[in-house]
Amino acid sequence: MNKQDSHHIHGEEKKANKWSIIAIASIPLIMTLGNSMLIPILPLMEKQLHISKLQSSLIITVYSIVAIFLIPIAGFLSDKFGRKIVIIPSLIIAGLGGVLSGWASWQFDSAFTWIIIGRILQGIGAAGAFPIVIPLVGDIYKKEEDVSSSLGIIETANTFGKVLSPILGALIAGVIWFLPFFAIPVFCIISFLLIMVFVRKPKNDVHQLSFGRFVKNTKEIFSEHWKWLLAVFIIGAIIMFILFGLLFYLSSILEDKYGYDGVKKGFLLAIPLAALCIASFVAGKIIKDSLKKMKWITFSGMVLTGLSVAAIMFSDRFIYLIIVILLCGIGIGASLPCLDAILTQSIDKEMRGTITSIFSAMRFAGVAAGPPIIALLMKGKNSDMIILLTILSVIASLLAFKAIKPEREKKAIDMDPVLD
Repeated sequence: MNKQDSHHIHGEEKKANKWSIIAIASIPLIMTLGNSMLIPILPLMEKQLHISKLQSSLIITVYSIVAIFLIPIAGFLSDKFGRKIVIIPSLIIAGLGGVLSGWASWQFDSAFTWIIIGRILQGIGAAGAFPIVIPLVGDIYKKEEDVSSSLGIIETANTFGKVLSPILGALIAGVIWFLPFFAIPVFCIISFLLIMVFVRKPKNDVHQLSFGRFVKNTKEIFSEHWKWLLAVFIIGAIIMFILFGLLFYLSSILEDKYGYDGVKKGFLLAIPLAALCIASFVAGKIIKDSLKKMKWITFSGMVLTGLSVAAIMFSDRFIYLIIVILLCGIGIGASLPCLDAILTQSIDKEMRGTITSIFSAMRFAGVAAGPPIIALLMKGKNSDMIILLTILSVIASLLAFKAIKPEREKKAIDMDPVLD
């Protein structure tokens, strides 16, 4: 093969990988829309369904609780059978959940229970689709720099979904309040088609992990690296707890205190989320394959998050609140792609799906806990909520500083062959 042919083949592979990443990025975008799109319309749902603030928070929480328990199973199945074979049926299940929630809202007088069942189905679908994205990116690229950059794009798609969701949710709900539920299956069909057309199984990609080997390898990884793995998992949970807790708080206070609702509220919620989105993209580009950069950006991001949350204590003026939560979004956005990349670069491909799925489960735990706990704290003083979120930010900062030590743990231990 001459040099010209080699360059041509490399160019074709790069183009194919680009389309693969676009297709893969549609999954976090759509799964985020399927959840975050409902946050700005929760007060509207409370009125339409005659439910309490705590009950409305369960519409968000139940989605995540289901995912928490099923994500590790999905990770193991993806290591055993392959990523795509797990993602495809999961997208279908998530779409069916949206149909059930929407149909119940439209046709049933007491729709709340059926909405929750539909959201459980969505959670099952999310468990099998969203967490598999991170190891799939690691499978596609050989260079660690390309993996880190692509994970930045994935987190950007995730956060762009959060930016778009309050605006889109408010717009769609402005037509009919339950229409956002029906939007979810439409999004799932789009992602399904993109994955089917553009994502190909990487060459020399073997996924035949036996359960016995899975247990053995998991024990080996955690016995060797439990400190920094646990730190990454806890930081991921804290980040999502703070993010979704603040979004719930901001959504409520914008309507109850400042009188913003509908599309106006959607645009206001999108401001800090846009900052989060940009920060994720920039961090993904900066870190390349440097584990030290990943550590220090995570640490700095969590310090900024903690300072921003603490600053809410000093004023409740509208512009001040938006700016402070915007800064919080920057801190969170910078940290997320770093945590993703630390895991993909430090875990062998054969176990990557399992380990990153545990990380995703922890993130979903934060999403699940945030809204109901903040809803309960909002019944009392705002200072209680602020103190809790600040303490969590400090814990995350200390974990990033003390437990993540890339200079000592450049790579995880080599795994035994995946086949028995």
